[in-house]
Amino acid sequence: MKPKKIYLILLLSCTAALLMPSCADRKVKTPAAIPRHQHRSLPAMGYTIQAGAFARVENAVRLTEKLKSQELDATYFKASDGLFKVRFGNFPLKNKARLRAQSLQKAGIIETFYIVAPEEYAASRQQQYGANYLREALVKSASDFIGVPYLWGGASPETGFDCSGLTMTVYQLNGLDLPRHSKAQFDAGDSIDRADLQKGDLVFFATGANGKISHVGIYIGKNQFIHAPSRGKNIRIDSLSSGYYAQHYAGAKTYL
Repeated sequence: MKPKKIYLILLLSCTAALLMPSCADRKVKTPAAIPRHQHRSLPAMGYTIQAGAFARVENAVRLTEKLKSQELDATYFKASDGLFKVRFGNFPLKNKARLRAQSLQKAGIIETFYIVAPEEYAASRQQQYGANYLREALVKSASDFIGVPYLWGGASPETGFDCSGLTMTVYQLNGLDLPRHSKAQFDAGDSIDRADLQKGDLVFFATGANGKISHVGIYIGKNQFIHAPSRGKNIRIDSLSSGYYAQHYAGAKTYL
C-alpha cells in the first residue's frame, strides 16, 4: 500500500475515533435511584415547668386544669417517688420558662417549681446510651401509670380515661412532643408492620362503627401494650392477640 493511502486511512480512523463517544463519555441510562426513606421525627420538647407533688391523683388533675385555663399545655404523671406531679409549657429558652413560672407563683396558682431542661429527657440521652435507651424509657414511663385512674380532663373517675392523653404524656415526659389526639398521633408517625413492632411504638385501634382511629396504646414487647381502656377502668396491660383488640387493630406507628 502506498504511503499516502496509509496516511489517509489512519487520518480517517482517528477522526472517526474522535467523533465516536467512548464508554466513559456515553450517557448510560440507568434506573432512577430509589429515594432513601426520610423518617418523620417528632419535635423535641424545650424547657418545661414542673410543679406540685401530690399523693392523690385528683389533686394533680385540679392543678392541671388550672394551668390549662391559663392556656398552658399541662399534663400530670406519677413520678418515681410515687407522687403525682405536673408539667406544663414548652419554652424555647430557660429564662422564658422561669419568668412564666414566677408569674404563676406570684398569682398563687403554683407554689415551688422546677425547670426541666431539654438535656434531661431520655430523647437527648439516647445517643450516649444507645438506640434502645429511649424505647426502654418510654416503656418505663408508661408502666408507672399502670393501675392509675387516668383522669384527663376531669377530677373524678366518672369523667373517664383518655388513651391519647396517656400516650402524649409518656412521649412528652421523655422529650418528644407527640400530638394530643389519637388521629393526629396516627398521622404523625411512620407505618410499620405488626411483625416489626418495637418497644415504645404506638398501636392503634378502630373501635367505633365508622372505622376511624379511636384508640391508642404503647407497645411494650411480647405482643403486649399499655393503654387507658375505657371509663371506670384503670390503665393496664393487654394483648394484641386478645379477641377484642385483635378484631379492631388498625395499625402501628413508629416515631423513633
